[in-house]
Amino acid sequence: MGMLVDGRWTEENEAKAKTDASGTFRRAESGFRNWVTRDGQPGPTGEGGFVPENGRYHLYVAMNCPWAHRTLLMRTFKGLENTISVDKTVPGRSKQGWYFNDDYVDTVLGKSALHEVYTEADANCTGRVTVPVLWDRARETIVSNESAEIIRMMNDAFGSFSNTDRDLYPEDLHGEIDSWNDLIYRTVNNGVYRAGFSSSQQAYNEAVRGVFATLDKLDAHLAESRYLCGDRFTEADVRLFPTMIRFDVAYYGAFKCNLRRLMDYEHLWAYTREIYQMPGVADTVDLEIYKRGYYSKSPQRNPLGIVPLGPDIDPGIPHGRG
Repeated sequence: MGMLVDGRWTEENEAKAKTDASGTFRRAESGFRNWVTRDGQPGPTGEGGFVPENGRYHLYVAMNCPWAHRTLLMRTFKGLENTISVDKTVPGRSKQGWYFNDDYVDTVLGKSALHEVYTEADANCTGRVTVPVLWDRARETIVSNESAEIIRMMNDAFGSFSNTDRDLYPEDLHGEIDSWNDLIYRTVNNGVYRAGFSSSQQAYNEAVRGVFATLDKLDAHLAESRYLCGDRFTEADVRLFPTMIRFDVAYYGAFKCNLRRLMDYEHLWAYTREIYQMPGVADTVDLEIYKRGYYSKSPQRNPLGIVPLGPDIDPGIPHGRG
């Protein structure tokens, strides 16, 4: 693993960089926080000048990354496949971090590693090099590397380029969506990482208990509700799905979140299958890539790099909902 320091790629110790003195995993803040807005005015953070245009913006993702998965899903649900182009890094990191090769090519800048895209935007960049990245061809810079904000941009700013009038963050549901997002991010999306990267028993126990307390709550809620916010599919569902579809093949074993499988939750597992079977979603999912990525060789989590054969999961079986 590594990070940029004043524009120079520097190796660092994975565990030391990600946990604090108590052994608790701490996620780094995103470094680029500009917004594409309908009129090009500044968004909640960053500077202005980023107007929505067909073909102007490009998305860098990795198929095994759940945060990048959010952006692929929103791009699909909003019908922006012909508006925002995509490149995928190799679904695994080298000493150069996220990188490209002959099969996974940077078609915009021709870089060999994603950290070179970051320094193309800021020659003195300091920070972690993460996916997703939204790149602006016109200004030759990174708009944002914060997934939660990129999907908000896709939902709102690119409305005139969308082939659907679906609003995944409707105004009357802002409070409910934000409440679900806050709980799910803390205890599930990030909670599985807090479990997997914990370096103390206490930190691990706390994280895992939080994961399953929320999964229990979600399963009970979905027994009575089609989606998180009633009968309307929203951004909250988009943000939950990437963790759910990875849960049994990755987090259950590799991150020791093994009190229960997702398949043991009748309603939550059916809900996950329903989303998987929505048009275009299966194209954003690769269970084998997830398994190889999360069980890749790691001094902390999997020193021998042995990838398990199971579990056998079929999210395509009928979900029986609705």
